[in-house]
Amino acid sequence: MKPAFSILIASIFFMSCNNSAPSVSENPKEEVQKKDFQWQTEQFADLRILRYQIPGWDELSLQQKKYVYYLTQAGLCGRDITWDQFYRHNLEIRKALENIVKNYQGDKENEDWKNFMTYTKRVWFSNGIHHHYSNLKFKPDFPEEYFNSLLADTQTELSPEAKAAIFNDKDMKKVSKDPDQDLLLASAVNFYDPDITEEEAVAFYKAMIDTNDLRPVSYGLNSKLIRGEDGTVTEAKWTANGMYGPAIQEIIKWLEKARGVAEDEKQAKALATLIEYYKSGDLRLWDQYNVEWVEATEGDIDYINSFIEVYDDPLGYKATYETVVEIKDFEATRKMAVISDNIQYFEDNSPIMDKHKKPDVKGVTYKMVNVAGEAGATTPSTPIGVNLPNANWIRKEHGSKSVSLANIENAYEHAKGAGFLEEFTFSTEELERAKKYGEASGKMHTALHEVVGHASGQLNPGVRTPKETLKNYASTLEEGRADLVALYYIMDPKLIELSLIDTLAVGMAEYDGYIRNGMMLQLRRLNEGENIEEDHMRNRQLVAAWAYEAGQKDNVIEKKSVDGKTYFVINDYQKLRDIFGMQLREIQRIKSEGDYEAGKALVEKYGVKVDPELHREVLRRTEKLNIAPYSGFINPVLEPVVEGEEITDIKVTYPSDFKEQMLYYAERYSFL
Repeated sequence: MKPAFSILIASIFFMSCNNSAPSVSENPKEEVQKKDFQWQTEQFADLRILRYQIPGWDELSLQQKKYVYYLTQAGLCGRDITWDQFYRHNLEIRKALENIVKNYQGDKENEDWKNFMTYTKRVWFSNGIHHHYSNLKFKPDFPEEYFNSLLADTQTELSPEAKAAIFNDKDMKKVSKDPDQDLLLASAVNFYDPDITEEEAVAFYKAMIDTNDLRPVSYGLNSKLIRGEDGTVTEAKWTANGMYGPAIQEIIKWLEKARGVAEDEKQAKALATLIEYYKSGDLRLWDQYNVEWVEATEGDIDYINSFIEVYDDPLGYKATYETVVEIKDFEATRKMAVISDNIQYFEDNSPIMDKHKKPDVKGVTYKMVNVAGEAGATTPSTPIGVNLPNANWIRKEHGSKSVSLANIENAYEHAKGAGFLEEFTFSTEELERAKKYGEASGKMHTALHEVVGHASGQLNPGVRTPKETLKNYASTLEEGRADLVALYYIMDPKLIELSLIDTLAVGMAEYDGYIRNGMMLQLRRLNEGENIEEDHMRNRQLVAAWAYEAGQKDNVIEKKSVDGKTYFVINDYQKLRDIFGMQLREIQRIKSEGDYEAGKALVEKYGVKVDPELHREVLRRTEKLNIAPYSGFINPVLEPVVEGEEITDIKVTYPSDFKEQMLYYAERYSFL
């Protein structure tokens, strides 16, 4: 999503999704890759803007470069979809903000303009007017009268409803998971018409679901529920000729080009099915595509594209648009392949009940990859690991793909701020262990979480999918389950035997960091008085707080206070591992049996509420460090080099201006 720069092209055919682009010479802010790479470009509000490199790009063949380029273009053409999914007024508001930024000629040194620009950047970062993590609506730090003057000065049109949404107290939360409220009426996401209730939506899909189907489709994944003039509720499918059609048609155009340069027949076959799915909206085709995609494992290039994760739907049916285009990191993949090669060991030796173990874990592939481009919900704030597909029956019968985004992790490591460890570690020993093993422990946790965690366990016969049984708690519990798998095995001597780690001190460092973050550090992301809403934050506090309580009798984790500063110190790492195993066993049982009440009780007891005194302390201690708690990325730009009508190369440039990338994306990839 971003830069004001360009593409070396003579032919309109090879230009990005729209038909105009400035030349490279018009963008003096671009940089080529170099050793003194600028990892962080700016910081505002609670956000840092970072950049990442694409190692090994020049080692790819021209066909591979084209494949990456076409897949990246396909992804960017759908970015508007995510904006609209997040809130019904987002696109109109974004276009108004962008028009003001491009055309305002007035005073840009006063506080109101600076606050306006900060607000605009926050909106860009979150793909909408709600915070990407807390889900709370942004409150502008400029008066409405000033905003009205900007609209007038730039001749920007904005409907009264959209303008009111910026300043009023309605639709304050993008996604609500409060079980005491109607989850849909309390959420601003645009997956359901604003007056459709939770009861209506659940009843709609309950009537549709075939409970005897052992390979159920992901009902509701690619549609919005709308209310007709007669009051009935129906689905509006996201297809080439349906809702979001103009953007999806552009996605298809670039996927067709990608299919023509795919590395092998399996890749081409999967892309053909994905294209047909985009055209028809048939969820059986979506499942067929996922099976074909999982089985296409030989190439060096891979991707994620479509409506995939359901975190943003409070009911867990509807998926947000997202894409990632990735290139295999050959050496790192070779080293880490031992995890997937030994996947059955991890399943057989898990502390979960035998009946919840898979007797034969299918086709788990693991790769370390370098991201070449992202779009939709994966950017600017990106994951560091992915495991797909999500359908339990496909995982069981055909396996899954797990990836760690190596260059993203590398960028985070280069751009990390100093001070957190010194402030929140209790002893010199803990500090030195974190410095020595922290990077290795983080990467190992991610690999175990994605490869082993999400691939492990099975549902009991007859138990429906977690989104049906565990409902709004399904994502929190699944992330907690995968974390616990990683935590349990990162202290397993088997990892030393497999040459994945050299010492169990790597696991000890991960335990230190996980408890430190789950109990304290992540609270810096919340405003005073807020509860935890985001699934990953909930799961981390759930695991850490539950472990702290479970180990109190043996003083496994000790809460210490020194000079008004709180620390959580692990006294017995082996007993903590046993506790993690106990937790894993119970959460797997909850998932396998579909025990909603037990899952709800765990999340509500340990994962939601925040100790207000401890929260204030964390905010006080982290404020002085001046390190924003959230980070996101400016994407590299792939630029075709054209001779006549033929692409002869694809070059990579690394833009450094977040605002310019956002404006560039708005110019080139706006279709809704």
